[in-house]
Parts: sequence; C-alpha cells; structure tokens
Amino acid sequence: MSEDSAPGASRPTAPAATVDIVIPVLNEAHVLAQSVATLRAFLQHHPQCRWRIVIADNGSTDGTLEVAQELSRRHPEVGYIHLGQRGRGRALRRAWTESAASVVCYMDVDLSTGLEALPPLIRAITHEGYSVATGSRLKQGAQIKRSFKREVLSRGYNLLIKLLFWPQFSDAQCGFKAASRQVVVELVPLIQDQAWFFDTELLLLAERKGHRIKDIPVRWVEDPDSRVKLASTVWEDIKGLLRLRFRRL
Repeated sequence: MSEDSAPGASRPTAPAATVDIVIPVLNEAHVLAQSVATLRAFLQHHPQCRWRIVIADNGSTDGTLEVAQELSRRHPEVGYIHLGQRGRGRALRRAWTESAASVVCYMDVDLSTGLEALPPLIRAITHEGYSVATGSRLKQGAQIKRSFKREVLSRGYNLLIKLLFWPQFSDAQCGFKAASRQVVVELVPLIQDQAWFFDTELLLLAERKGHRIKDIPVRWVEDPDSRVKLASTVWEDIKGLLRLRFRRL
C-alpha cells in the first residue's frame, strides 16, 4: 500500500473554482462604490470560491470610469474594463471572453436581486452539472416588488418566448446569470445582440445546443432609477426573438 493510499493519509483537495462577477455599468458613478462595497462584504463571508469583481464600463460619461479605477487601485480583487461603445451585451461579451475564470456571472449594479441567491447560482455550475444558471422572478418561490407596468411587460415577454420556443427556463431577462467556461467558449461568439437581448439569446442558444439550465427563484426589488428604455427595448427584444426563431445553427 502506498503512502498516499494509507489510512488517514491526507488527500489533495481540488482547487477552489474561480469566479468572475461582472457588473456592467453605464453612468453609475453615484452608486458604484457602495454596490461594490456591499458585494465585497457579502463575498468575504462566502470563501468557497476564489472571487473577482469586474466592473465593465460601457460608454459612461459621468465619472464611472474614474470610480472603477479607484476601486481597482484600492482592492486587488476588483478589476475593470472600459468600452467606448454602449451596450450591456457588448460589455458582457468582452468581460466574459477575456476572463480566465472557470465560472463567469453578472449582476446589475443596483443589486436588485438579493445576494443570497449568488452561492446557489454558482453552485449550480460548479457542483450540480449545469452549464448555465439564471435568476427567475417568475418561478415559484420568487419574491418580487415592482410596478404593475413592468410586471405585465415581463410576463408578456416571457409568455411570448414560451409560445415561440417552449423553453425550460421561466425568466429570460433577470439580470442575474452564471455560465461555465465551456458555454463562454462555445456560445458567446454565436450571440449577435450587443444590448439587452444578450441574456435571452444566451439562454435560447444554450437550450438549443443541449446545455442544462438551472432556474433559481430570487428575491428582487425594482430599482426606481432604472435606465432601461422600455418601448425601444421591447421592440428590439421582439425582433431578436423572431431572428432566433428562424435562425439555423
């Protein structure tokens, strides 16, 4: 019997998963530092993974970049990237593809989604065999607080997705998602959208390619300072759904 296999011998432990948490930002200088502080405090109590926070500034003109640079100087676990063009999808594409982490995820800077859902989101990828995990405001068990208008639009949009694609996930647009390195390499280059439809396109392509997606109910509170332009975003999303409906891979 070798020394390594002897009773009581210590066994090497697998290295902790590396996780990049991307925060896409556009003119968020007024909340960025506080949101990063809240996230860092939470992560310090969850050392199961090796975390890094990446601020992805896409076209800010209000000093957001300067705040990101200062946070990066003060905290070695905080990095940033800067894009001259706007677009959340564009920012996520660059941050995810440039990352070397085994798991990438993203959340909105307003932290509308309760952070208690973050460990289950990551664990779905690292321990449960899922390729993608997504927060859901519509799955049973979710707790949400938002305006009637946004509730109707969200449910209507996800109903349209159901009618066109019959997916297993329930909420395409929740700004709280994680993906494996394999998904980033395989699917992100196929995503055409550079803006808000990026999320939906990722999920639908993942299902089409046979990847497992975990739907996680979350606690979510609407940010009254949201910058989303509803009318134009809804129209772009509908065009994106029709494009995917007839797209061959």
